[in-house]
Amino acid sequence: MRKSLLAVAALGLTAMTAQAASAQDTTDASTTSFRGIRVEGNIGGDRFQSQGVHNDKLGYGGTIGFDGVIGDRFVVGPEGSFWRANKWTENCTSGTVGGSLCHKSFEEWGVGVRAGVLVTPRFLVYGKGGYVNNEQRKRFNAPATQTSYYDHFRTDGYQVGGGVEYTLNDPVMSLPVFVGAQYVYSNYNDHTSRQRVMGTIGFRFK
Repeated sequence: MRKSLLAVAALGLTAMTAQAASAQDTTDASTTSFRGIRVEGNIGGDRFQSQGVHNDKLGYGGTIGFDGVIGDRFVVGPEGSFWRANKWTENCTSGTVGGSLCHKSFEEWGVGVRAGVLVTPRFLVYGKGGYVNNEQRKRFNAPATQTSYYDHFRTDGYQVGGGVEYTLNDPVMSLPVFVGAQYVYSNYNDHTSRQRVMGTIGFRFK
């Protein structure tokens, strides 16, 4: 799945880069839409990794952020995010002497900072990083000679990633609507992790 997810991200990046270049915009902070509050929906591929295995599913979520423009090119701002795999995601492996060990991931909440560079007033390339918290469940279905257990908990971690974003309409004349593509990696403190490749659509309030 990793190759297909990267291919989707590369395709989105290529398409938006070409569109931005054809617009022949000049970078000017006074005309850019990349400032103020943004609200976006996210959907894409989710890979939860634990116990040396992984599970791939469709995932979805949302992000709320605030962006400010520094100088003519730099965009910086905080954001908060929510993400979940469709019908959750779970990895199961066999126990060393029988039974099965299953590790399930529920929703992820995150807060972080996004910083990027304006290629044009409508086209942004950015990186991001921050804190995440994931609800998880771990259970062992033991054979007759052992004891089963069940543990439901939350684990902290960090996230890093990056992406591109493009404003579709005239940000001066109307409410800015944007699309984007991004990759995010989350690493949790219990030695599990998550990868996401997402498409984005949203709007801004200046």
